[in-house]
Amino acid sequence: MPSHRTTSPAAPLATATTGYRALLRNKEFSGLYISFILTVTASTLSGFALGTLVNHRTGSPFLTAVSMYGATFATVLGALTLMSVADGERPRRTLLLLQLVSLVGVAAQAVPGLPLAARFALLLTLGFFQSLSTGTRLGLLAEVVPSSAYAPARSLMNVTSGATVITGYAVGAALLRYLGPYGVFVLAAALTALGTAVVAVTVREHSIRFTRRPGLRRTWTTNAELFAHPGRRRLLLNLWVPNGLVVGCEALFLSYDPGRAGTFLAAASAGMLLGDLIVGRLLTADRRRRLAFALRLLLAAPFLLFAVHPPAPVAAVAVLLAGVGFAATLPLQEQLLEQTPDAVRGQVQGVESAGRMTWQGIGAAVAGGLAQCVAPGTAIAVVAGVSVAVTLLCRTSGGTGPGVPQGRAAAG
Repeated sequence: MPSHRTTSPAAPLATATTGYRALLRNKEFSGLYISFILTVTASTLSGFALGTLVNHRTGSPFLTAVSMYGATFATVLGALTLMSVADGERPRRTLLLLQLVSLVGVAAQAVPGLPLAARFALLLTLGFFQSLSTGTRLGLLAEVVPSSAYAPARSLMNVTSGATVITGYAVGAALLRYLGPYGVFVLAAALTALGTAVVAVTVREHSIRFTRRPGLRRTWTTNAELFAHPGRRRLLLNLWVPNGLVVGCEALFLSYDPGRAGTFLAAASAGMLLGDLIVGRLLTADRRRRLAFALRLLLAAPFLLFAVHPPAPVAAVAVLLAGVGFAATLPLQEQLLEQTPDAVRGQVQGVESAGRMTWQGIGAAVAGGLAQCVAPGTAIAVVAGVSVAVTLLCRTSGGTGPGVPQGRAAAG
């Protein structure tokens, strides 16, 4: 599931509309796009199935939350060790190999009687390779579309991803009744295999930027340059922490109300889609930046209602409104993209994505651990309050805003 938190810079309305038509006529982009949607669908179904299975076996809010978001802990290992493969010489081959690893991992979850320890080990392994896959896919995307079409390409993938997650949760809840968790795992594996085949058939090999072999040293060097820049450090803090804590709130939906967890998760995804459409396509870059702080507050504030256990329809509306707040990621990512040299776009975007996913795992663990001591609704409200506090603290300390350096020159 965490993989669906991948909002990215979007183009203005007129440009994006024209760009979408042109992009879908590009065979290689269409292949990456279809493969991405299949991967998101598989991730959504398998995450929901695993969370349901763990909740049924253990009844533990902590283990249920970690089962749904635990893979995100391992993404940081990919960002710290081998993320430079995202800018390697043969990205198509790399992406295919990583897709095959995902296929094996998802298929293994379908084995009945697999111990929970083995399932969590699979989660961590898949999280590691997922971070590399994300960076590689984004680096390859920059090669198959013109520079002017890159932002519309990310926007189209993100908006469709939101709709896919909504459908995935709704369909996943129904499939669990008829197929059970193991049947859903099999379906997720089939979708992953199909996504791999689509890439193999439609995408050519591309030589990206580096002539030297990617590896641990190159990854560390680029990461050191990334974090040495004060503006980029502040942007990453704002991209990672409030977002991750709110995902922790969502990780408690199964514990809070198992019968309506699918509805709440779908509402969150619907709000995210709505926010992307309004903020990403209808607002200018300047207006997006001015609204970034308010959107980060909206991301967490509605979850404070869960402290009083509101009626289900009210809770669903609150979750939908909070989902709109995820669009705060758009202006922050636009600034990060402006400060990134072209030669390391894949790695920097992979690190940003991995850090965001890791914080989602941290948020899930924090919320799940807290729910072991207090009621799930109370835990949701407390974690949301911490997210609001972090946003206010970043605002006070000048975490984002006009003072953040911009432009290619600032990338160093």
